[in-house]
Amino acid sequence: MFNALKVKNDCVNWIRQFFSENGKDCNAVIGISGGKDSSVAAALCVEALGKDRVIGVLMPYGEQADIDCAYMLVNHLGIKHYVINIKDGIDGLKNSISNELSLSTQSITNLPPRIRMSTVYAVAQSMNGRVVNTCNLSEDWVGYSTRYGDSVGDFSPLSFLTVNEVRQIGRVLGLPIELVDKVPIDGLCGKTDEDNLGFTYDVLDRYIRTNEIDDLDIKEKIDSMHKRNLFKLKFMPIFEPDKKDL
Repeated sequence: MFNALKVKNDCVNWIRQFFSENGKDCNAVIGISGGKDSSVAAALCVEALGKDRVIGVLMPYGEQADIDCAYMLVNHLGIKHYVINIKDGIDGLKNSISNELSLSTQSITNLPPRIRMSTVYAVAQSMNGRVVNTCNLSEDWVGYSTRYGDSVGDFSPLSFLTVNEVRQIGRVLGLPIELVDKVPIDGLCGKTDEDNLGFTYDVLDRYIRTNEIDDLDIKEKIDSMHKRNLFKLKFMPIFEPDKKDL
């Protein structure tokens, strides 16, 4: 039922509209991991704006095993790109904080995506840019993103599209199949997304779109993760005092 070509064309027009209203001469700046999401989001921006207005930022943490995929994408699209190694920044910050307290495993795991997003914004603000968010609906549904890391951006082309739908759009865009079908790896602890989640994206996507699922234990897990992580998708709560007290 998913019309990948129409959704792709609608998204391209939406990106053009966003830039017409939020920076007619601005560039789209995007962190490039070499995975399907950054690949598809970058390709959509190239079709919408032209390759001269899309800038990729490759951010290895020391050595990145799949960096070749990131190079494959920027070369395929023909976009300007910068390679900024974040190892010194992360290690320096970790060492400074460790002088005051013992960092938790979760803090250490989430530092790289937060530093990467700071890096993308530094490039964007230096290059007249708007930052592309690359999250998809499947990941957002179960909170599989880092708050104030990969969860942010100035506009998001993929947030209402499941993993399977993103892949279909990637094929319509003519991206290398190695990028579209690449096994998703979180880039944080070296495991695949599905290893960490405990279920496949096919199961999750089917449940999101049809509310159908065969394993009730997995259903309970997905529902729990969805409820527990909804705060990541909302603006922070703001206290509003009674007007008569102001």
